[in-house]
Amino acid sequence: MAKPRRPVAPAAAESLEEAIRAFAARCRRPLVQEPGEEAIPLLAGRHEFGRSAGKLLLSAWDDVRNWNRRVVNVAHHQTGRLTLVIEKFGGRQAEAWIFDGDRPEALEWDRHGDRMIVREQFRRMLRRSFLGWELDDLTTERDLEHTLSANYPRALVRQGKRAWAAILAPPEAPHALSFGLIWLDYVRRRRQPKITVEGLALFLPAHETQATALRLRWLDPAKAAFALYAYSPEGDAVRLDPADCGNLQTALDRCQHSILALPDWVAQLAGWPHVERVSLAGGVASFRVFGLEFARWREGELRGGFEDRRLLHPRDLPELRAIAAELAHLRQETGSLLQRRSPEAWLETRVRESLTTLDAHLCPEPVYGQVPAMAGVERGIADLLAIERSGRLVVLEIKATEDLHLPLQALDYWMRVAWHAAAGDFAACGYFPGHAVATLRPRLLLVAPALEFHPTTETILGFFSSDVPVERLGVGLEWRQQLRLLFRLYGAARPA
Repeated sequence: MAKPRRPVAPAAAESLEEAIRAFAARCRRPLVQEPGEEAIPLLAGRHEFGRSAGKLLLSAWDDVRNWNRRVVNVAHHQTGRLTLVIEKFGGRQAEAWIFDGDRPEALEWDRHGDRMIVREQFRRMLRRSFLGWELDDLTTERDLEHTLSANYPRALVRQGKRAWAAILAPPEAPHALSFGLIWLDYVRRRRQPKITVEGLALFLPAHETQATALRLRWLDPAKAAFALYAYSPEGDAVRLDPADCGNLQTALDRCQHSILALPDWVAQLAGWPHVERVSLAGGVASFRVFGLEFARWREGELRGGFEDRRLLHPRDLPELRAIAAELAHLRQETGSLLQRRSPEAWLETRVRESLTTLDAHLCPEPVYGQVPAMAGVERGIADLLAIERSGRLVVLEIKATEDLHLPLQALDYWMRVAWHAAAGDFAACGYFPGHAVATLRPRLLLVAPALEFHPTTETILGFFSSDVPVERLGVGLEWRQQLRLLFRLYGAARPA
């Protein structure tokens, strides 16, 4: 926490010691912690009280650390936690906590303490990386109004009239670039006109840098400068050149969708009410009801059922048809669990069957999903690849619920399609037979219910390069019954 605005008057050492002892005695696992440091247990024989300059001195230690502070007063006493005003070197006052590590609230206090530790590590990285610059606004506070997360320490560094926004991604928290762009936009809007916030400095764990570097290549350098740093577990940060962080890793399998032939007894599933057949990579056929798969043909076998899949034969079709009918009924039942399950899959079904409603330039078929596949990535977004009558490819990213990471996750997929398109891979691998597939960059369509685009979508898209032709398509809220296009916005344009 921040330094108290006014110095706190010291309390008597004897009364403070009595209060701390009494509180610790009521704790099952008493811990002492200073913001930015790890908690130390107050174990018997491993902590002691003393006096220093007439004030209470509290010391605690474990096998690797020692903690010694003068205690000035008690700032706050609540169930499970005692907040102390302490005196650090130079007479500066700050806060420390004694709390019960076995209380349920302690988990949140531990999280807060962990954030303070990361914040202080970030402070040291910034001071080393921006020598001679002033550090301002270093915080981990949550700001819901401006979509600023407590998980990402953020700061502003200044030198005269120049400034940089900075953000750090803890090892367990991805998506730093989304929050970084939001932070950059925020500090630019609230800074004095005489100060120029030139760009964004991103401090990432080493394993996150390549994906972010690839994204940075498609942001507009005229909108902001970007600095990328990789930090080690020890807190050492090294600046990287995004151009030297590796190439795009992507592969395109040969298309087997168009040549997939099914036995008649399997092909008839697609004629049942509400059943959709979707061809997948590897010669797989998926049979779905409003986006939920209930049967799959793969390597000469049909396996079906809803929760439990089993090998099926022609004699099992009446039972499977009953399952499909029941699934369709439950899927359409207002308020049911099945109606709320996998909304992206259901919206994908509507988009597949209404492509020309969304864009008259699109061919209704063929349409491919997960091409190229992004191995090992859980995206939470449905993606489709279609083609215009002109031969230009079109990427459709579909999200049924609000997600601030939609623009950059869509960019991840789009850049892979763009790479294969430029190389001529789609035509070479047998995709879009009968079409002359163009090698120019594809269009990117973000499709979502009109009220489900996150408020920061325009902010993030505002940093995209004009080389990424992105559009937002807002559909009506009644999309489960009928897909209706309400608006089309280009780039970072805002609704009227």
